[in-house]
Amino acid sequence: MSLETLPITLHGKQILEAELKKLILEERPAIIKAIEEARAHGDISENAEYDAAKERQGMIEGRIGEIQGKLAGVEAIDPATIKSDRIVFGATTEIVDTETDEKSVYQIVGVDEADVKKRKISIISPLARAMIGKKKGDLVTVQSPKGDKEYEILSFKFV
Repeated sequence: MSLETLPITLHGKQILEAELKKLILEERPAIIKAIEEARAHGDISENAEYDAAKERQGMIEGRIGEIQGKLAGVEAIDPATIKSDRIVFGATTEIVDTETDEKSVYQIVGVDEADVKKRKISIISPLARAMIGKKKGDLVTVQSPKGDKEYEILSFKFV
């Protein structure tokens, strides 16, 4: 993995590709039709429908460009194929808060696929950065607004 590429799971890449396909094949044609219909209503200088459609078109085109740029700069990784005795990108980790004994499970994923509610944390998050390179039984300290938190790594796997 070079400095120019960002890791993403295969699943994360598939989600971005599906969004891109929907934008290009469904959203773009629909907004072009909406602009044509608004234009048919006459004077476009004071046509709110036309202005809204043009604004939506700009957002769609911007998102298409953004996704295309991201896909050009990612390295898709299947976590199930990773063999490592240390935590690396793609690992699903089980940790315990050494102060509260609260256990948590997180998968370390790419920036665009991070979703704490789904237990997926970005590779650039403080917790993920603290865990990278560690092994089962290691302690990691994460700085948080409420002060330092210490976790023990209970296990990790690649799925």
